[in-house]
Amino acid sequence: MDYGKFKYESAVKARESRKNQTQTIVKEIKLRPKIDPHDYGTKKGHVERFLKAGDKVKVTIMFRGREQSRPELGFRLLQRLASDVEELGFVESQPKQDGRNMIMVIGPHRKKSETKAHTAGQPQNRSVPSPRAAAAAAAPAPAESEPAADGAAVPGPA
Repeated sequence: MDYGKFKYESAVKARESRKNQTQTIVKEIKLRPKIDPHDYGTKKGHVERFLKAGDKVKVTIMFRGREQSRPELGFRLLQRLASDVEELGFVESQPKQDGRNMIMVIGPHRKKSETKAHTAGQPQNRSVPSPRAAAAAAAPAPAESEPAADGAAVPGPA
């Protein structure tokens, strides 16, 4: 067998195998135990967006000072977040204390390639015509000149 042909075929196989694999991306969200409800909603929205995109999410709760003596607050917050996003993802690793931080990883239900294939079939941005363009399309075109009832021509718009 020709060595050049062998190298070419192995390169083609390597290219095909790279095409079918997806890279796992882990996004990180950091929270504090005493988070405001609105801020929690914003962070939850970020987690939902990451999971819809097919990425894993590492949720970190940072404890400072006296907060370290109350890890159950962070545990409850992570459980609440997991229950809020359970339709989009599942808890891959349970919350565990790591020094001053408590960490939990949430994985998406779908793989990234399936998510891209699912969203590829749906139109992303639809162009909406402006109100003027819609009104112009709906209005009939004016006639140049129409004969009057008595047979005389009526001048049209100039």
